[in-house]
Formats: sequence, C-alpha cells, structure tokens
Amino acid sequence: MSEWWTYTPSDFLLFSPRVYYRMFELYNRSLWPLAIVSLACGLAILWLLLNRIRGGDRLIAALLGLVWIWIAWEFFWNRYADINWASVYVAPLFALQGVALLSIGALAGRIKLAPQRRAADMLAVALFCFSLIGYPFVAPLSGRSTWAAEIFGLAPDPTALATLALLAMSRDGGRWALMIVPAVWCLATGLTLWTMQAAGFFVAPAGALTALLIAAIAPSHTSVRPAR
Repeated sequence: MSEWWTYTPSDFLLFSPRVYYRMFELYNRSLWPLAIVSLACGLAILWLLLNRIRGGDRLIAALLGLVWIWIAWEFFWNRYADINWASVYVAPLFALQGVALLSIGALAGRIKLAPQRRAADMLAVALFCFSLIGYPFVAPLSGRSTWAAEIFGLAPDPTALATLALLAMSRDGGRWALMIVPAVWCLATGLTLWTMQAAGFFVAPAGALTALLIAAIAPSHTSVRPAR
C-alpha cells in the first residue's frame, strides 16, 4: 500500500480533464441555441442594472434565481453527476441559492442595486460584463474547443461570478449571506481546475475575491438613485 504522502491532488480527481471538458461540449451542443437565450437574459440584467427601471431590482433577482435553479437541475443533477458523484450534493445548494434570490430579492425586494459613478461600482459592472461576455472565451484561449465554453445561465462558474458582481453592488447588509454559495463555488471550481492543471484555474477565484473586496469597501444602506 502506498504511503499517503505520495499522493498528489490529481489522484483524488474522479474524472480526467478530457472527460470534464467533453461534458461541457456535449452539454452545450444538446442545449443549443439556448445559449443565445441565456446571453440575452444576461444582457437584459445589464440593461435593467444601468437604466434603473422601477421594479428592475426585483426582476434581476428573479432572473438570477431562476438561472440558479435551472443550473442546479440541468447541469449538476442531470449532467455533472454522471462523472462526479459529489454533484448531487451541490445541486441542492444551487437550488437553495436560487430560492433565496427569488424570496429575498424578487419577493421581499431586499436586493437594492444602485451602481454609481465610483471606481468600486464601475469595477463591479466590469466584472459582471466579463462574466457575461468574456468568460466564454476562457475555453478557446486555454486551448479547448469553443463548444466547451462556459456560458452565463448555463454553466455554474460565470453564473456564480456574475451573481457575486451584482451582489457586490447591493446596498443591503444581507448581501453577505447571498454571497456565500457563489463564493465557495468559485473557490471549489478553482481548486478543481488547478488540480487538472488547467490554464484558467485562477479566473473564478480571482473574480470572486474581487467581488468580495468591492462589497467590503462599498457601504450598505446608502442613499440610492430612485428608479424611473
């Protein structure tokens, strides 16, 4: 029996990098052209965020909540579970995050998004735009197939990062509780990709850290620009 200290992190992986990336390819191909719809949803969130439409914050929270529940079911339960048994335990956490966004943000109206012309808020908006538009390019830039791209609304990594970016702009103190699941996921996926020696392993953790720092320096309960 080998000594325990001879093991490396890759010895504990339940799948190979090839299987992992192939899963994304099959996932995206089977759902095409739903990726266009999910990107349109992200652009709608961005438009609502920047234009301050009355009820826009509730609608943003509703869209995010539905996206999290969708990923819990379609990605984690129906796809990722085929290669990683631990996925069945992650799926309920993503579903719970979706329900929390729906109840706290959409129904109770506790998520108050008010980006102002400050460096922190502009950085949060830029982080959201990267999650939406830039994240799909991580795959091809890392030498993987374009079909393996991770897309907001379909894949957990860009969705978690986009959610953190939005919550970092929230002016309600309860935002911290809603940031736990997406932040932990960004760390977990970073560790998984690092173990697989993926080139972009740092993207999600670095983005999550940026969002947390923005939330830490942005005050809560500040006056916000009224919606039109």
